Amino acid sequence: MKVEVKSFTEKPIKATELMRLYIDAGWWEERKVQDIEKMLKREISVGAWKDDILIGFARAVSDGKFRAYIEDVVLHTEFQKSGIGTKIVSQLLKELSNIDVISLFCEEDLIPFYEKNKFKYNKSQFVMHRK
Repeated sequence: MKVEVKSFTEKPIKATELMRLYIDAGWWEERKVQDIEKMLKREISVGAWKDDILIGFARAVSDGKFRAYIEDVVLHTEFQKSGIGTKIVSQLLKELSNIDVISLFCEEDLIPFYEKNKFKYNKSQFVMHRK
């Protein structure tokens, strides 16, 4: 299976394709294509394509030097546990190589996946949200 993993500067990601991935994952039904287009213009992102179809995506929110937060690591269900997710995260980390601290939030069952990518679980920090 030939899969291309490229940064958004190498191959632009279309909002409609990303919306299909979100739907497949059961995420973000309330998001609108025009809002996703705005997001894609502002943030560092990476896509994975099989036969020119977007099958994976990850993005980072960053200040450009000190901090970056990885968000929305998503892979089409058909391709999960194939190693493609690791390739996506690796490419995103290359894009963020000049950043001092890179963080992410994940579900507990994904901790082993991110630990394989050299992230460390920290029991002393708590995730807080305001909506």
